[in-house]
Amino acid sequence: MITGGTNGMGFATAQQFIKEGGCVIITGRSTETVNKAVGQLGSNAFGIVSNAGDIEDLLTLQEKARRYTDNIDVLFANAGYGKFSPIENVDEAHFDELFNVLVKGTFFTVQQILPLMNENSSIVLNTSVVTAMGTSNFSIYSAAKSAVQSFIKTFAAECTSKGIRVNGVSPGYIKTNGFNNTGLSPEQIERTIQNIIPTIPFKRFGEPLEIANAVLFLASEEASYIHGTELTVDAGISIIA
Repeated sequence: MITGGTNGMGFATAQQFIKEGGCVIITGRSTETVNKAVGQLGSNAFGIVSNAGDIEDLLTLQEKARRYTDNIDVLFANAGYGKFSPIENVDEAHFDELFNVLVKGTFFTVQQILPLMNENSSIVLNTSVVTAMGTSNFSIYSAAKSAVQSFIKTFAAECTSKGIRVNGVSPGYIKTNGFNNTGLSPEQIERTIQNIIPTIPFKRFGEPLEIANAVLFLASEEASYIHGTELTVDAGISIIA
């Protein structure tokens, strides 16, 4: 199961699992985007309309997943997006929106799907390199992603006895539609991207496939001794000045 699987990193990860012979359940916020993605992914893909920021949707996720399977081998809790604002301009709606989607959404997704997971299953959480850096206007987003980062360790501690590995993938700047929910105009988004690129060691945004391959690795037998950690995929931006 891949939450937020209708585009970007989630969609690319679904493609890779299907390429390896797997069946994938994706979630998305609208019937239109879910149906479109499932159509593109093919007969090994199934879709659930579910909003990661809506507790009612989250608490019915297990029931909806059981329509397709009684067993989930891999959960990639990926759904989310960013909104950015100076401290002075953050309001309660901004704060609650990000914590609902990123923190509450991640927690209750895992809670609901965990009963469907058996020994040797794998959970991968999507964090972010923003947790390693202090970035202006990112205070709420960074705090929410830091909470998700904390879940990696606590979930790993609880899931060890179940034989379920828990890890995280920490993306840097990736080519997705992640800026679309920021409230910036297309021109502002493009200007922001052009300002960011020179700060990246490889001078480019990462491809969604590069995150997908990292998730595939963490979920695989090749990562059987990796538990409770993060795999950073960011071209080194979080450690190279």
